[in-house]
Amino acid sequence: MFKHILIPTDGSELSNIAIVNGVKFAKEINAKITGLTVTTPFHVFAVEALQVGDTAERYSTDVAALAARNLNVLKEAAAKAGVECELVHRSSEHPYEEIVTLAQERGCDVIFQASHGRRGVRALIVGSETNKVLTHSKIPVLVYR
Repeated sequence: MFKHILIPTDGSELSNIAIVNGVKFAKEINAKITGLTVTTPFHVFAVEALQVGDTAERYSTDVAALAARNLNVLKEAAAKAGVECELVHRSSEHPYEEIVTLAQERGCDVIFQASHGRRGVRALIVGSETNKVLTHSKIPVLVYR
């Protein structure tokens, strides 16, 4: 059925739980994994804490370390389970676009993603990356909740 799973992560607790279950799923169906984390590019004017006090060079270093930490959770889980895993870090204002694009580029046949469950007004205004992936993906999306 599925042979190549894309598992995006943002480093959150829910994302890490989805990684554990996504790797388990991949092991059960003998699929390989591509892991993705997407960070935002540096902005001269920013409200994000990591960017406010950083120079572009320092931000680049900090973001690379953050991405490595996020992806390391997947790397370790896949290695422990004996599942083939490739890791990708991209930078974008719109993580959902990178998720959908990478899935297409790498020939993934399913995206296994955590739900972040925004509710109320914030869900209407901000939306969720998972919701955007569901809206824009042409391949199946399994949402882990």
